[in-house]
Amino acid sequence: MPNKKGDKPKVLTDAQKRRQRRDEEVKIVEDLGQRALALASAGPLSSDIKLFSELPISEKTQQGLAAAHYLEMTEIQHKALPYALARRDVLGAAKTGSGKTLAFLVPILESLYRRQWTQMDGLGALVISPTRELAMQIFEVLCKIGRHHNFSAGLVIGGKRVEEEKEILAKMNILVCTPGRLLQHMDETAGFDCYNLQVLVLDEADRILDMGFKKTMNAIIENLPKQRQTLLFSATQTKSVKDLARLSLERPEYVGVHETQKYSTPAKLSQHYMVMDLPQKLDMLYSFIKTHLSSKSIVFLSSGKQVRFVYEAFCKIKPGVSLLHLHGKQKQMRRTEIFDRFKRVTKAVLFCTDVAARGLDFPAVDWVVQVDCPEDCDTYLHRVGRTARYEASGKGLLFLLPSEAPEMTRLLGEKGIPIKEISPKSNKVMTVAKQLQHFCFQDPEIKYLGQRAFVTYVRSVFLQRNKSVFKVDELPLDAYSESLGLPGAPQIKFVQGSAGKNKSYDDINSLSKEERDQLRRERMEEIEIENAPGQPGVKTKVDKMFARKNAGVLAEHYQRLVDHADSDSDQDFITLKRADHTLSSGESSDSESEEESELRTIAVNPDTGLPVVVPNIPAHEMSKRQQRKIKDKIIKNTRNTRVVFDDEGNARPLYVLKDEASFRDQGDVNTLVDEFQQRGRAHMDEADVEDRETARVKRREKRLARKIREREEMGVERDEMGAMASESEDEEMASSSDEEQSGHKRAYASESEDEAPKHRR
Repeated sequence: MPNKKGDKPKVLTDAQKRRQRRDEEVKIVEDLGQRALALASAGPLSSDIKLFSELPISEKTQQGLAAAHYLEMTEIQHKALPYALARRDVLGAAKTGSGKTLAFLVPILESLYRRQWTQMDGLGALVISPTRELAMQIFEVLCKIGRHHNFSAGLVIGGKRVEEEKEILAKMNILVCTPGRLLQHMDETAGFDCYNLQVLVLDEADRILDMGFKKTMNAIIENLPKQRQTLLFSATQTKSVKDLARLSLERPEYVGVHETQKYSTPAKLSQHYMVMDLPQKLDMLYSFIKTHLSSKSIVFLSSGKQVRFVYEAFCKIKPGVSLLHLHGKQKQMRRTEIFDRFKRVTKAVLFCTDVAARGLDFPAVDWVVQVDCPEDCDTYLHRVGRTARYEASGKGLLFLLPSEAPEMTRLLGEKGIPIKEISPKSNKVMTVAKQLQHFCFQDPEIKYLGQRAFVTYVRSVFLQRNKSVFKVDELPLDAYSESLGLPGAPQIKFVQGSAGKNKSYDDINSLSKEERDQLRRERMEEIEIENAPGQPGVKTKVDKMFARKNAGVLAEHYQRLVDHADSDSDQDFITLKRADHTLSSGESSDSESEEESELRTIAVNPDTGLPVVVPNIPAHEMSKRQQRKIKDKIIKNTRNTRVVFDDEGNARPLYVLKDEASFRDQGDVNTLVDEFQQRGRAHMDEADVEDRETARVKRREKRLARKIREREEMGVERDEMGAMASESEDEEMASSSDEEQSGHKRAYASESEDEAPKHRR
């Protein structure tokens, strides 16, 4: 009823105010849930709804979006958010730089907000990213738009101390992580579980679910509850993602942006490719950098060793622009520093591997240069997607070899990627081969990096699956090594003879049965020839193990590079190039001496009488694995014997067994047994007497210690009583002395009693 005129308004208590606010918030949450369900059931959003404020999301989320200047939705957000806010599973595919991050972060915040999630409820949302840098970027966006919520969020990636993460992991409501570190915490961290998980997000889902993360992701998914909302987002959706969706997703909504469009890349992205020979790549790359000094560019190479070599070499040349490099072998602090620095600058060149190809948002990137051909069209899309983000303009340039261009351009065209060929201006091309050769001659580090870059590039081409694009046999390796400044092409075993081998395996299904049998017989003949007496034998695992050298800067060839000391020996100017020459019969003695010098005998097997030989290599040149194997070989082929030396220095065994005849000469066996038992009983009796004496001494010491402790306690009591109790103190002293004398008497009597049996015996 309304208050009468003149009555004071009713004042609510603090508890009533809290209850009222809670009831209002519950009504708001229920209203948001009903609006989200109605929005999802109505189908795609109307084109008139463009702002985040028009969606059924909480006031706190809207404040965070507005503070981060996110006002209008992109196309993927416009299509995915209605289903995600209604707690449905979503498969989202959109172009790079289209705003997929907000398409799953907003539903996470809203899902936990509607459930009134608190810190006591544990982990509610899990975001898994394939790379550390992408996880850091997602975490930054989450902190921006979720600043007004009361949820706790954490970042769990490799490169940090695990113990620090374990302490706070159980308190997190939202977790952004990489697969490897998440699985480590699931296995090791006590108290960490995902039994109450509500939302699972896989960013760059096709990369996370491929063969590289397959086992890790399978183990992670086994630890997650089945009843959850799952959101998968990527620029490219593959069959593996759809397989996982059929297994773990519940009637997922597939949201694709570029399916109905003509091209799968942003409209403002201009893409070109150039065809050139392999030795011209570095010249063309340096020329590009020199002609684009005011641009911000990303250069992709296929391996970390190439990135290091190009970065170190170009830093010495000094093209006139800031150079940075990023690859997976760097420490996490260094990677984060380079990542942040490249985001801040406006003019720089970043050399990197595919670690920076997915999801990373570098602002205002003008050019993306792919020096090495990507393994497939999806990798090309993710690389070139580092530019032309959020409707900005950008340019992409792809270097292709003549053997790669026809097939790769066809695949890109089938994928809906518009790319045009361009030719460089001849007057703009500069050569750096002479400078690289000078650097390799002056600096062994550069030469070593060049050799490793050469090997890793050829290996990457050799291991590619699409052999119609990547043809390792057509690579001009000698000319390529010369373009890197190397004096010669490093020997690569897996390239030698790969042409015939690969061709036979590729065409084996098209051969008839007779042709297959003929091919098998030819191979068997080759094996017999290789194993003939005049040919070197087949190497076993042990031979390969002893011949193996440690890789890295401690390798033997690297030590030869950096060793500039002059030798005093006149014989060092001739070195042995090969140790496997087939010599004539007249030179057999030299061959035997050479073989003897390569092996040394360390022991003789006592069972077989054969020598135990090992490679004649100094211990400091062996790896720890080699030394351990040699030690195991010695233990296996020898018997452990302990010897002692007499006064004359002669060695003799410590334990010598008598023969049966000498044993029987000592007397009857039963008599010897009785004598042995009597000696044992006598020894036990003596030991028993010693034990009793030891126990008696310990008892006496214990009694004396107790008496001393009692006297000390009585002395403390006398000090406390003071002068007024002097007579009582004298009486106590007298009584204590009597007790002490009687105690000594009792102790003497007990000792006499204990010793009496001994005298009787």
